[in-house]
Amino acid sequence: MADGSVRVDAWVWGVRLAKTRSQATAACRAGHVRVNGATAKAAQPVRLGDEVRVRLHGFDRIYRVGGLPTRRGSAAEAARHFEDLTPPPPPRVERPAAILRDRGAGRPTKRERRDIDRLRGRSGED
Repeated sequence: MADGSVRVDAWVWGVRLAKTRSQATAACRAGHVRVNGATAKAAQPVRLGDEVRVRLHGFDRIYRVGGLPTRRGSAAEAARHFEDLTPPPPPRVERPAAILRDRGAGRPTKRERRDIDRLRGRSGED
């Protein structure tokens, strides 16, 4: 690579975002890795200060390149090579507890259904 850059798949693997180099390459091929807003091919160079977005487990994570690892090291060493810019997840919305019925009791009757709707704050006039 050119001086001061490293392949994006090698960087993703080196900072321990993917377990194997082939998984990092596959993520690039699938379009799960973006560098500075553009979809990245595996061989695209990454430089200091670039923004890398990686889709991990269904969520986008945003990182700023702070170092260019030449090999895969410990987690503590890998953490020095990036800055996590991912915003915190939105707060979880509390849902009412599920109403449990005795096993085999069958479907609720019309009266029971209305009572359940009233407990959940729903009215029948919708």
